[in-house]
Amino acid sequence: MNILRKKIKKVRSGWHAESTLRGRLKNITHLLTGNFASAFIGLVGFALTARALGPADYGLLALSFAYVRGIERFVSFRSWQPLIKYGALALETGDSERLKALFKLGLLIDLATAFLGWGLAVLIVLLAGPLFGISDEMSRLVLIYCAVLPLQVTGMPTAVMRLYGRFKILAYGQVAASSLRTLLCIAGVYLGWGLFEFLVLWMASQICGSINRNLWAFREIRRQGLHDVMRVPLGDIRSRFPGFWSFSFQSNVAPIIQACAFEFDTLLVGYLADPVSAGLYHIAKRVAKIAQQAGEQVQAVLYPDLARAWATQEITEFRKTVNQTGWLLFGFGLFALFTAQLSIEWILRMTAGSEFVAAAPLVVTQFGAVIMLLCSRTLFSALLAMGHEKAALQSILLSGILFLVTALMLLPKIGALGANVAHIVMSSTWFVQMAIAYRRRLTRGS
Repeated sequence: MNILRKKIKKVRSGWHAESTLRGRLKNITHLLTGNFASAFIGLVGFALTARALGPADYGLLALSFAYVRGIERFVSFRSWQPLIKYGALALETGDSERLKALFKLGLLIDLATAFLGWGLAVLIVLLAGPLFGISDEMSRLVLIYCAVLPLQVTGMPTAVMRLYGRFKILAYGQVAASSLRTLLCIAGVYLGWGLFEFLVLWMASQICGSINRNLWAFREIRRQGLHDVMRVPLGDIRSRFPGFWSFSFQSNVAPIIQACAFEFDTLLVGYLADPVSAGLYHIAKRVAKIAQQAGEQVQAVLYPDLARAWATQEITEFRKTVNQTGWLLFGFGLFALFTAQLSIEWILRMTAGSEFVAAAPLVVTQFGAVIMLLCSRTLFSALLAMGHEKAALQSILLSGILFLVTALMLLPKIGALGANVAHIVMSSTWFVQMAIAYRRRLTRGS
C-alpha cells in the first residue's frame, strides 16, 4: 500500500508540474505575442517618425526620449519587486489585509518617486545643460518631455496584474497603445508634422499607457474583493514586512546601474559623437529591444512562480523552472540573432529609409549582448526569489563599471559601435557572476 501511495503521489506531482509548466508557457506565449506585436507596431511608429524628421531631428528626439527614460529608470523604485515577493505568501495564505497594505504602500512609493524623478530631471537640465554646452533648443525639448515623469506610475499596477496572473491584459494592452501611437505617426507623416508635434505625440502615448495600466489594476483589485485599499493603515513597515526596505534597496540598485547603461548610453553616444550617430544607435537599440523585451516578459511570469516555490521550499520545482526558462531564452536569443543577420538591412531600408541602413551592424552587434542578457534575466529572478538580492547587486556592480570603461575607450575610436561592444562586455560579465552566485546558493539550499 505504501508503495502504491508513493506511486500515486509521484504521478500527481508529475501532473501538477506539467500543468504548471503549461500554464507558465501559456502566460509567456501571451506576453511574447503581445510584446512582439507591440514592438513591431511600435517600430513602425519609430520608423515613420525617423522618415518624417530625418536623422538630425530624429536624433534630437531620441536624445530627449533617452534622457527622460533614463531618469525614470534611475529614480524608479520598482515597487513591483518587493510587492510580489511579500505579496506571494500573503496571496497563498489569503491575507487580504496584508495585500491591501502592500498595494497602498507600493502606490505611495510610485507617486513619490515619479515626482522626485520629474524634479531631478528638470534640475539637471537647468544646472548641467549650460556646463556641458547643451543647446537651448535641446534643453527646451527635454524640459517639455519631462512632463511625462509625474504620471509614470507603473510599479503597483504591474505587481497587481502579475500576482493575479492577468498577463493577457498586460500583453494586449501594449498592442493597443502601440497601435494608437503608430496611427498618430501615420497622420503626422501625412500632415507634415515637425519635431515639436512628434515630441508631443510620443509624450501623449506614454502618459496614456500609464493611465490605462493603473485603471486595469484598480479594476482587478476590486474584482478580487479588496476594497478601500487607500484607507487601510500601513502600521510599522519594518515589523509588518521584515526586510522590506533592505530588499527594495538592494534589488533596485542593480536595475539602476543597468539603466545608466541601457538608457544613458544614447546620450553618451550623442555627446562623444553627434546627434546623427545617436539617432542611428537609437534605431539599432529599438530593433534589438524587440528580442530583449522577451526576457523581461518571461521574467514577469517567472518571478511570481519562483517566489512562491521558494517560499514553500519546493526546491526541485524551483531548480527545474530556472533551467527550463534559461534554455528557452538562450535558444530564442540565437534565433533572433540569426534572423537579424539575414534581414536587418532590408528591414531598415523598408521602414526607416536608406539613410538608416548604416545602423545594421549596430543591430547585429547589439543582439550579441541581448543573448547574454536574456540568460541573465532568469538568474536575476531566481536570486531575488531566494532572498539573495545582495548577490544580484554585487554581480551588476563590476559589469556596470566595465561597461563605462569600455564605452569611454571605444566610442571616440569606433563611434556608436563602441557602445554595442560595451554592452556585450557588461552582459557577459553579469551572466557569469550571477551563474556562480546562483550555483553556490542553490548548493547551500538557502
